[in-house]
Amino acid sequence: MKKLSLFIIILFVQISVCLAQINETLKVLAIGNSFSEDAIEQYLHELALAADKQIIIGNLYIGGAPLDLHVQNSIENKDAYSYRKIGLDGKKVTVEKVSLEKALHDEDWDYVSLQQASPLSGKYDLIMESLPLLIGYVQQQTSENIKLIFHQTWAYQQDSKHDGFKNYDSNQMTMYKSIASTTKELDKSGLFALIIPSGTAIQNARTSSIADHFTRDGYHLELNYGRFTVACTWYEKLFGLDVRKNSYRPEQVTELQAKIAKEAAHKAVKKPYKISKVRL
Repeated sequence: MKKLSLFIIILFVQISVCLAQINETLKVLAIGNSFSEDAIEQYLHELALAADKQIIIGNLYIGGAPLDLHVQNSIENKDAYSYRKIGLDGKKVTVEKVSLEKALHDEDWDYVSLQQASPLSGKYDLIMESLPLLIGYVQQQTSENIKLIFHQTWAYQQDSKHDGFKNYDSNQMTMYKSIASTTKELDKSGLFALIIPSGTAIQNARTSSIADHFTRDGYHLELNYGRFTVACTWYEKLFGLDVRKNSYRPEQVTELQAKIAKEAAHKAVKKPYKISKVRL
């Protein structure tokens, strides 16, 4: 009888451990565009892996998509997205012509991330014309436990030729301040469990020795240290861990670049709406 009781206890413990391990898998879906592609499709999985964390990453991609387009796609249930999914093994699988509804039901997502198109990311009133509708749709399609993220995008490079830069007098600091104040207001709204301060991380990083060289075309992130900076920001916010203590560094990123990226990200998490200097 004692042996049977001991066996039952051991079995219960093993089952509990297995369930805990399953529950520890974080599942994150972004409804976004090329800025979410820059942020989460590279390096985030590797950062999690280095910390023994499991993550499934989804990105619903339409280049340049603003919030109102996502709302329209939800109304029409349109198969309009390139659905990129990174599994536990780190492999990315892309499926074309996927609807919001299909992707939202593909996993029991812990987080769904929303963001505005970059030229409009500092326009609070315009964001609020569409954001409540998209939030309502996401909540309707998912469980009551779903947590929302708002992804704060970054200001353009000072010499950017993007037409949307004119919305901010073609001035990087004007654009950054508009984005920061807008996301601060969204944070106050209580609608979001997390604000990912990618824009502040990039602005912090621009105070380093790398200076204003964090984009490849004036607005999309530089493919290596640029993208790594934002991935570090997502990692620290999602897992609540100091990214400076994470050992992962992409091969094509130098030790100095990695230190700058991690320091910029860490400082952005600490102060998401204010620029902090990175003295490296």
